[in-house]
Amino acid sequence: MKNTKRCPKCGSNNIARVPDDAHRYLANSIAITKVAWVKRIPVARYVCCDCGYMENWVETQSERDEIKHTFG
Repeated sequence: MKNTKRCPKCGSNNIARVPDDAHRYLANSIAITKVAWVKRIPVARYVCCDCGYMENWVETQSERDEIKHTFG
């Protein structure tokens, strides 16, 4: 949905991007924990406003690289 702007389930183009706020309590972000700090990587949600299908995306390559390095 992020790239095609179309829902893969129903074909609708009525898509909303819901950004994550990594500072919000219980955010949808991924926590990367080191010994002395926690970094949150935001996860944007793309929601079809017709059928409700949803995808989660980590949008930047540097954040995906950090996840790969931390979780392997």
